[in-house]
Amino acid sequence: MKAITHLALYTVAAVAMVGSAFAEPLKGWSEDLDKALETAKKEKKSVLVEFTGSDWCPPCKMMRKEVFSKEEFVKAASKNFILVEIDMPKGDQETAKKNEPTVKKYKVDGFPTVILLHPDGKEFARFYASEHPKTEDFLKRLDKELENKDLD
Repeated sequence: MKAITHLALYTVAAVAMVGSAFAEPLKGWSEDLDKALETAKKEKKSVLVEFTGSDWCPPCKMMRKEVFSKEEFVKAASKNFILVEIDMPKGDQETAKKNEPTVKKYKVDGFPTVILLHPDGKEFARFYASEHPKTEDFLKRLDKELENKDLD
């Protein structure tokens, strides 16, 4: 009987650990780039795409915690951008496989990479998100890129 109790406890613990290993979608963010581009056209906004490795990349985890999940960031960035997260988790092969073509299409070579797109999908800026680990600094970078976009 004692062995069954221990087995049940280990099973519950393992399920809890696996469940928490997968990052929940960020509030205010889409995971569908095509849909985001359609919305951007309708709302006359740009698209911010963050490429992440949510369950294995330390700078990605830090940016999610310190910037991307903050209501202040989502509210401010959403004024000019449709926010999209493209995740390449090691613990969820189905998601990684689904997102791999997008990663290849945009030639992402490191994480966390941010790409800013016109509503037609044309890139106008690219940088590593971890260069701006504070919400205020990240928002300033976005403002700068929007100003430069208008010069294109």
